[in-house]
Amino acid sequence: MRLQGKVAIVTGGGAGMGFAVACAYAREGARVVIAEINDDDGAAAVNAIRTGGGEAIFCRTDVAEAQSVAAMAAQAVAQWGTVDILYNNAAVQLVGQDARAHELSEEVWDRTYSVNIRGLWLCAKYVIPILLERGGGSIINVASPTGLVGCAPGFTAYSSSKGAVYGLTRVMAADYARDRIRVNALVPGPIATPLTKELFSDPATREGLINAVPLGRIGQPEDVVGLALFLASDESAYCTGGSYMVDGGQTAI
Repeated sequence: MRLQGKVAIVTGGGAGMGFAVACAYAREGARVVIAEINDDDGAAAVNAIRTGGGEAIFCRTDVAEAQSVAAMAAQAVAQWGTVDILYNNAAVQLVGQDARAHELSEEVWDRTYSVNIRGLWLCAKYVIPILLERGGGSIINVASPTGLVGCAPGFTAYSSSKGAVYGLTRVMAADYARDRIRVNALVPGPIATPLTKELFSDPATREGLINAVPLGRIGQPEDVVGLALFLASDESAYCTGGSYMVDGGQTAI
């Protein structure tokens, strides 16, 4: 098994891509912390992993709150002694509220940034000391094509927050490379998840997204699993500071 003996934290691990990755990590031998704000989703994810023979615990976590993140990291260590992998997946996309810059409310801007970039940084802040003590590890930050190209007009807060993920990934990769902590960005294209359900429910929007993807389809959560496993495993030991696309070719054109 590719992650045998490792401990992985997956934020937003109760649904969508986070759930698919958490289950894959467990199948590959990792003990998984489901860091999730939704109690029902978190409990269901743990139950699914345990039913499949894996090991997992649920820790209710609001990634935008420092005390919540610190408690989650402490619970991981209390349960399993260490952490090897942080999969920074939790995010919000406020469909119907995000807007063009002059139309965007401060509340939507602040909420988006508090989860999508503050939350990512807080999880790194409280997990990195564990990785330093461990002697290394892997951090995987889930980014988006919207942070690279203008493919999401009207989603000012979401797109710019995802752009910040790339900058944070690169500076952390440089800062911690000599500590054997690898930091990379995984970049999914349009994926069918609870986060995008409302967006994809509009037929014209869905058709436009499909037409923008060279592979000609909306991705599924399982499509990110292979790359998420590679970046978490020792197979990617010489990879840090990179952005790895799983977007159906969206950013190639």
